[in-house]
Amino acid sequence: MEVRYLYSALNRIGSVSSAARASLLGHRDLLERLRGGEPPRGLPSALCKAIARLDWEAAEAADRELEARGDRILCWEDPAYPDRLRHLPDPPPALYVRGDPAPLGHPAVAVVGSRLSTVYGQNVARTLAADLVRSGCTVVSGLARGIDASAHEGSLAVRGRAAAVLGTGLDRCYPPENEPLLEAILKAGGVVLTEFPPLTPPLPRNFPQRNRILAGLSFGVLVVEATERSGSLVTARFALETGREVFAVPHNLTSRTGIGPNLLIQKGAKLVLQVSDILEELPEEARNRLKRETPPEGDYSSPGPELSPEARKVLALLRPDTASTVDELCAGSGLSVGELLPRLLELQMGGYCVELPGMRYAAKRTPTERT
Repeated sequence: MEVRYLYSALNRIGSVSSAARASLLGHRDLLERLRGGEPPRGLPSALCKAIARLDWEAAEAADRELEARGDRILCWEDPAYPDRLRHLPDPPPALYVRGDPAPLGHPAVAVVGSRLSTVYGQNVARTLAADLVRSGCTVVSGLARGIDASAHEGSLAVRGRAAAVLGTGLDRCYPPENEPLLEAILKAGGVVLTEFPPLTPPLPRNFPQRNRILAGLSFGVLVVEATERSGSLVTARFALETGREVFAVPHNLTSRTGIGPNLLIQKGAKLVLQVSDILEELPEEARNRLKRETPPEGDYSSPGPELSPEARKVLALLRPDTASTVDELCAGSGLSVGELLPRLLELQMGGYCVELPGMRYAAKRTPTERT
């Protein structure tokens, strides 16, 4: 069996920890023996039992099908496997990759935050992500609603600097409404990756694992907004445990999503007001590389097709710093609720507006605009 399929098979063992799987990395001969039903001495019995239950042939067939669709498997021994990820205490045995893996070779910063984000937080995430990619960095995030989506949108300001890490298999986009954003990342020369094999659903336990990949790929993690129990704080903890920098954007003291970044700053995270606050903390090697590399020109975040007259009427009512309710937009546009909702969907799909919790809507700033 080819080595990438051996390592990929380990990703399908869900009943043991990632640390247990990591103990097998670099031992190709051992994997071959395990595949042949010969459990060596010294391995944990739970790991041996889990491997004994694995259908190696079915796993290989699924991997070959994945590759036939144009996706790629990067195993731990592959030279293209991200070096920063390789040195984690528990790196994934294999990554499933769609798109160009080149962005993973650039200095990377993870930009993360709450799904329950504010207009302020989304604008900050979009602006800082755009500034990071213009500086030569790759922006990594998790394709979640809210801050993650805004960070990805900002990273489209420069071709080939966007990376999305999924908590599902490559064949599933979660949340489903971010599928157009996933396609935009790929169209702009970015990369989408996961350690979960095809058909893996968005199980809650997957996302802490996903978060360690976000931190592992990056030199630092920027938290824009986060509640007290946000998964973004889990990502920040992974960053600290593995020697990465942690950055945070200050926020309103009375805001629920400001609790996380404000607590991080209180505990020593670097306060970020502009992109230079991040860049000056990167390792010297990374800073020197950014000076040598000039990102290609071009903004890939422009809105989509021509809007209908009704959608333009609604767009004129939206503001980037104020959320409007459906009732307010109906009153201002003269449209009924049944007429308004399709126009709001048209604006969202075109990249003109964002939906906030409680069916409130705001205009979306472009990456070249500043708050």
